[in-house]
Amino acid sequence: MRALRLHGDRDLRLEEIDAPPPPAEGEVQLRIRAVSLNHIDVWGWRGMAFAQRTLPLAVGAEASGEVVAVGAGVTGWKAGDRAVPYGARTCGHCAACREGRDNFCENVSGVAGFHIDGFARELANVPARLLVRVPDSVPFEEAACATVTFGTVEHMLFDNAQLKPGETILIQAAGSGIGSVAIRVAKALGCTVIATAGDDEKCAKAQALGADHVVNYSEKNFSTVARRVTGKRGVDVVFEHVGATTWAGSLLSLRAGGRLVTCGSTSGVSAETNLMMIFQRQLRIFGSFGCAIRNVGDALGKMSQGILPVLDTVVPLERFTEGLERLESRRVFGKIVVKF
Repeated sequence: MRALRLHGDRDLRLEEIDAPPPPAEGEVQLRIRAVSLNHIDVWGWRGMAFAQRTLPLAVGAEASGEVVAVGAGVTGWKAGDRAVPYGARTCGHCAACREGRDNFCENVSGVAGFHIDGFARELANVPARLLVRVPDSVPFEEAACATVTFGTVEHMLFDNAQLKPGETILIQAAGSGIGSVAIRVAKALGCTVIATAGDDEKCAKAQALGADHVVNYSEKNFSTVARRVTGKRGVDVVFEHVGATTWAGSLLSLRAGGRLVTCGSTSGVSAETNLMMIFQRQLRIFGSFGCAIRNVGDALGKMSQGILPVLDTVVPLERFTEGLERLESRRVFGKIVVKF
């Protein structure tokens, strides 16, 4: 079967490898139909020092597919069913897993495509407990954005920030996969959305998605705009994932008692923080990593209702590296999906 395997830094090869054996007890074999690209794929491709892994390694952390075989003891799945695999190989036994807090697993063995073999291959055996059913109305390309992308947004906005109808939210980097999804989710909830982007074209696209106000952060101070829009009160929630370059402004944009939720630091991992502002204004900061399996189910449910991820580009498997380069250069609005 065909697989995209990383052999070294920026050395990604499409090659023929042996197909996996029949699924073992408790496993399901998936035929992968689409893989969605994420920054974790770019980091792995570059060769991040903190990733302990054995090369060559099949890449791809987020995917969709259909069941072709089921192992002994598996119930509820049959050939032809459509599914997405959860991207982290959790233990299923620790207290966090038993409580449905999968992204807090105490014994996770790795993230697919980064530490362990990922989903950019024609066939993959996956524990049945890590599969989520895809509604018939959701295309494979959009479903491939359910776990790392849409699920992350669900966990950020509802488990952590607890976004409510009618609130005002500042969404950073609207052109990203999670930023564009967050706009659609927040607008569907009835929120007022202020979105930032790095150029006028992306701002126009964010507005077309439903953002009520857009800010080109390369030309304007977004915290000033946020306070003007809210009558100097500040926003209820900031959706943050950029990191050092936006951190101070994100905190300044919040109202007293406001909530900031963050899942990323693409512009840098260290930033100065005004501690006095945090305690005087009683701000709440939530770190958010990945999502639980139930968040993936919620994401797919919203997709079936028409709240779909934004697709920037769909490319064939042979052009996977082109997709990574496009993502790395930030010449993207929404998601890049690789179709098998």
